[in-house]
Amino acid sequence: MSAASTAIPRGLAPTRHVLDNGLTVLSKHTPVTPAVTINASIRAGAAYDPPECPGLAHFLSKTIDRGTAARTADQIAEALDSRGVSLATAVTRQVLSLTCTCLTEDFEAILAQLADIIIQPVFPDAEVESRRGEVITLIRQDEDNPAPVAVDGLMEALYGNGHPYGRRLRGTVEAVERIDSAALRAFHQARVRPASVSVAVVGDVDPQRAADAAARVFGNWKSAPAQPLDITVPASSAERRTRVIPMMNKAQADIAYGFLAIARDDPAYYAYWLMNHIMGQYSMGGRLGDSIRERQGMAYYVYSSLDQSPVPGPLMVRAGVSAANVSRTVASIDEELTSLAADGPTEQELLESKQYLIGSMPRTLETNAGIAAFLQSAEFFGLGLDYDVRVPALLQAVTRDEVHAAARRAVDPARATIVVAGPYDGTLE
Repeated sequence: MSAASTAIPRGLAPTRHVLDNGLTVLSKHTPVTPAVTINASIRAGAAYDPPECPGLAHFLSKTIDRGTAARTADQIAEALDSRGVSLATAVTRQVLSLTCTCLTEDFEAILAQLADIIIQPVFPDAEVESRRGEVITLIRQDEDNPAPVAVDGLMEALYGNGHPYGRRLRGTVEAVERIDSAALRAFHQARVRPASVSVAVVGDVDPQRAADAAARVFGNWKSAPAQPLDITVPASSAERRTRVIPMMNKAQADIAYGFLAIARDDPAYYAYWLMNHIMGQYSMGGRLGDSIRERQGMAYYVYSSLDQSPVPGPLMVRAGVSAANVSRTVASIDEELTSLAADGPTEQELLESKQYLIGSMPRTLETNAGIAAFLQSAEFFGLGLDYDVRVPALLQAVTRDEVHAAARRAVDPARATIVVAGPYDGTLE
């Protein structure tokens, strides 16, 4: 282990160690219960899929724990089950994550098991074939569900079908049918490197014990850093674009309405964050929820979301409605966004949104898993070990004029991209 070790003595006060091979260990001692959550995050998400093979990272997440050079899939399962541990894998555009919780006394053994899975999976042919069927089933379920169809359609329209963000995260049936053990091993070798991995350890484990254990199981892993991912983002649309994907046998239509927004490291991100909250970050709150769901009663759900992304990510409005209400709902979204861009937020909206976002942070940090996820996000975006302490001031510093400027820049309905999937075959203005 290198001497690079930094601690911030306030707030969460996590500790960060960087091993000689570049792997990062984040740790936070929480002695409330004799348990520890381990969250390993690898910069090998769906954005790294080869253009000709969308879905490869997702497929890898389903097979990475199905056998290593040292253990079979059954032996791995037995080693985890005997200690009451369940390993969860997940993939986003940017990262592949493996997360589990164990008793403190089992920490070293489980960390060693996790290291074995990360460093030397072998992707046995039989396991790949077994998981192929599961992945194809998931893809076909998505293709039969208006909600993911609308979102995938919007992402493709915003970024282009050849862009890492415009491709489906799970890929296509045709691509998944071509993926074999060799493709998985090649992707693993290219993307899963020590410098691409950060391990968060949160629970009843001293940070030095966590760092020493990580050095023992990961320290001999030597590999050059992976090639960085260079993503260019297309220019935002200068005109309104609409697309209808008829799925006439469905009961509900889903609307995905969005824009290219902002990168996480842009100083204006906090103004966008507040703008999104005012607009409708939560289905029962914000202008969209109040107007479309509560007062007009048109939507089963409606909310907005702002992705955290190293490049400009999507700002998206989502709604589920009956086919009869599609046009009215889109018109109401237009109206609310036009109003927000024209007049900006009220001082009351801004105050309440700041209070909510600042006040909700402690709830996200109530569990070891929540803390681990928070630390991984802060590490990925380079926000610093004291980010939890700085967030209130960062939000409080945002002015009404800055939120208004964000709305004028981001949510012009004349430049919106709108995709509707479901039992609707009409036209959109």
